[in-house]
Amino acid sequence: MRFLITPPYGTRERAPFLLLVALTACGTMGMHVIIPALPATARALNMSISTTQLTITLYLVGLAVGQLIYGPVSDRFGRRPVLLMGLTLFTIASVVTACAPNAGVLIGSRVLQSIGGCAGLVLGRAAVRDAATPDKAAGQLALLTLVMSMVPAFAPAVGGYLTAYIHWRASYVLLAAMGGLTLAVTLLILPETNRERIGGSPFGSLLSGYATLVRSRAFLGYAAGGACSTTSFYAFMSASPFILENVLHRPTQEVGLYYIMLMGGVAAGSFLANRLSRFVSLRRGLSLANFITIAGASLFVFLDAADLLSAPSMIGAVTLFMVGAGMASPFALAGSVSVNPRTIGAASGMYGFFQMGYGMLCTVAVELWHPGAVYPVALIMLGSVVAGQAIIAWGTRSP
Repeated sequence: MRFLITPPYGTRERAPFLLLVALTACGTMGMHVIIPALPATARALNMSISTTQLTITLYLVGLAVGQLIYGPVSDRFGRRPVLLMGLTLFTIASVVTACAPNAGVLIGSRVLQSIGGCAGLVLGRAAVRDAATPDKAAGQLALLTLVMSMVPAFAPAVGGYLTAYIHWRASYVLLAAMGGLTLAVTLLILPETNRERIGGSPFGSLLSGYATLVRSRAFLGYAAGGACSTTSFYAFMSASPFILENVLHRPTQEVGLYYIMLMGGVAAGSFLANRLSRFVSLRRGLSLANFITIAGASLFVFLDAADLLSAPSMIGAVTLFMVGAGMASPFALAGSVSVNPRTIGAASGMYGFFQMGYGMLCTVAVELWHPGAVYPVALIMLGSVVAGQAIIAWGTRSP
């Protein structure tokens, strides 16, 4: 079982950057590539809109819960073996989703898929912080976010064309292939990056790591405030296929292309964060990012209230929101994982839990409020970022 600890090829001390991108991409790709297929999935399996949106909502639940476990366990046992187990689960669950005969099997396998995929989300970030100081981590995480924003940018476009010209199951087949390839490369070359492992039992490390973090006002400010500021857009992502197709009457293959603009906004925000991280504090960078997200969300609310909403105007407003979200994310993450160097994995996991958990709450709120309507999405996005700025201000003010 030595291969679980040491890769058979390579003697690197740092994880290759492209491999970190692939690791974090699995969980992200699993979220975004199926979005254009949701209406076709609903028709094929006789699912309602709210039931179909569970494939997104429960995926977020799996991401949230899994991240609470992976971070502290990797602090105890190392990043590599935990990553290998997560990628194996992701690949197997992706095969099951591709063959799902009914809604129950599809939704259940999506939960397992998300639990496996979130290993890369948590531990890819932790591997960056393992090899960097806090000030350098913000810039490197911004660069990782910049590159990673290309995945959800092109994933819906790819999913849209796969759905329109092949089959709605083709997106799930793609995820299975991606998981298998990433698992093989990780097994062969990924080094162990965690040099400061915590002793004791895994359960003890879970409790001690999280107990330390929840007592930190700074961590709660960065993690909870960052979640509100950056992940309320999941309310838009889960509702947007139905808004674009049923309300604005856009074709399926065109729906996927709109997400390129949205994730281009994330890329632009991440680039700005990478540049600004050398000159401004984490708190100042977050405040600037939240100003941009508030502007975008306010414009979205105005367009809907004034009955001026169209596909270009809606995507323009949400793209502005995404610029701010892409800028806020690396600042919030760098602040969260830098609170305590001995709990980097736990901090990355709990930060992800806050993000995915809040994103899940936003999708549930949309489903319960008025499925397929625009105004609940716009109001949730605006209210969330205002709350996020207030939490960040509370958590990061000088004692």
